[in-house]
Amino acid sequence: MHGAGIRSAAWVLELITRIGEAVTTRPTSSLLADQVGLDIFGLGEHHRPDFLISSPAVALAAAAARTTRIRLTSAVTVLSSDDPVRVYQDFATLDLLSGGRAEIMAGRGSFTESFPLFGFDLNDYDDLFSEKLDLLLRIRDAERLSWTGHHRPPLNGSGVYPRALQDPLPIWLAVGGTPQSVIRAGTLGLALAIIGGEPERFAPLIDLYRQAGAKAGHAPTTLKVGINSHGFIADTSEAAVAAALPSYIEVMGWIGRERGWPPPTPAQFAHERSARGALLVGDPQEVIDKILFEHEIFRMDRFLLQLSVGPVPHPAMMRAIKLYGMVVAPAVRKAVAP
Repeated sequence: MHGAGIRSAAWVLELITRIGEAVTTRPTSSLLADQVGLDIFGLGEHHRPDFLISSPAVALAAAAARTTRIRLTSAVTVLSSDDPVRVYQDFATLDLLSGGRAEIMAGRGSFTESFPLFGFDLNDYDDLFSEKLDLLLRIRDAERLSWTGHHRPPLNGSGVYPRALQDPLPIWLAVGGTPQSVIRAGTLGLALAIIGGEPERFAPLIDLYRQAGAKAGHAPTTLKVGINSHGFIADTSEAAVAAALPSYIEVMGWIGRERGWPPPTPAQFAHERSARGALLVGDPQEVIDKILFEHEIFRMDRFLLQLSVGPVPHPAMMRAIKLYGMVVAPAVRKAVAP
């Protein structure tokens, strides 16, 4: 769905497995998302044994070879610990391979393993992201450039190739909820991707983003907002809960143990999937209603649903994508059409 309204997206994150289990990819998920009319397919970047994908551009290139129309994005690219030159080259290559369907969603990432892996200091967390975002945008806008920073060697009239088919290559700034980040996105005129959480608490941040963009002179129509949420869809509410709850408890449990959070409970899950909670888990109508509720709050241009937060049986995942593309997305498009 392009233009006005929401772009419904199949945001199928990497398959999550236990350490030591055999890991296999299921590339048919991107093909099915393309076939049922969804607009975006995204993959995240992680550097852990319990996630499959460390290089989204490589996996998305495989999806590009099998699909014809769906857009292909990282979700997210951990820009702070990567080289902006290489990030641009990878996604420009993907853009050429896909016929102009690539996007970058740049963020700090929700995990920190990539920092020591690539030799970066977490004490430089904010400075790394600011500097590398600046360089990525400069590379996008100029074939040759001179640039000097603190965290990589300077560029002295260097050319960066290949160049993307799209001009400019779309870059979304993914944020987790800090005012400074949304102000940065608005000031730069970048599309904003809000990652998860109870919807109503993010409304002031979206207002702040649009105010910063207007103050910087950007037209309102260029200030795009995307909402990214966890969820799952099945033919019945009970089936959706049965598929999503065990993986939610498992994954949020081990993340919580790492971060000192209390263990998740079924009651917490039930609260999160309530009408005003962060999770979109249920039958198609429940998910439709919740997306439209969030549209009333944000007037977003794009909605990306992460299916799911942990491992679910592949047939259930494929059914969720079908329901999203063939039932949920058409209903949402019709409801928000001008």
